[in-house]
Amino acid sequence: MSPLWLRIYAGNVAVRVMLDTNILLSALNRIPYELVYTPRQPAPGLFEIRDPNDYAVLYSAITEDVDIFITGDKDFENLNLDTPEILTPSQFLAK
Repeated sequence: MSPLWLRIYAGNVAVRVMLDTNILLSALNRIPYELVYTPRQPAPGLFEIRDPNDYAVLYSAITEDVDIFITGDKDFENLNLDTPEILTPSQFLAK
């Protein structure tokens, strides 16, 4: 996650649930995270996903041993992967 992504995400979520963006951003900034990099040419065949543009993102999460993958993209539902654990933002916040 980048600081810019956190600001954009916090703004979008805050509008949807009627929270103060600064309060939400403060909470999100307390969550530990690591940056991982996506290779230009990820190896094919690790898993199957409908949208080919999503392959590189999830490939990076798998190969970089990410614990939790947070997304609202429905293409990531029901992939039956052991890791990472794929959660929606709501599921993550409920944990």
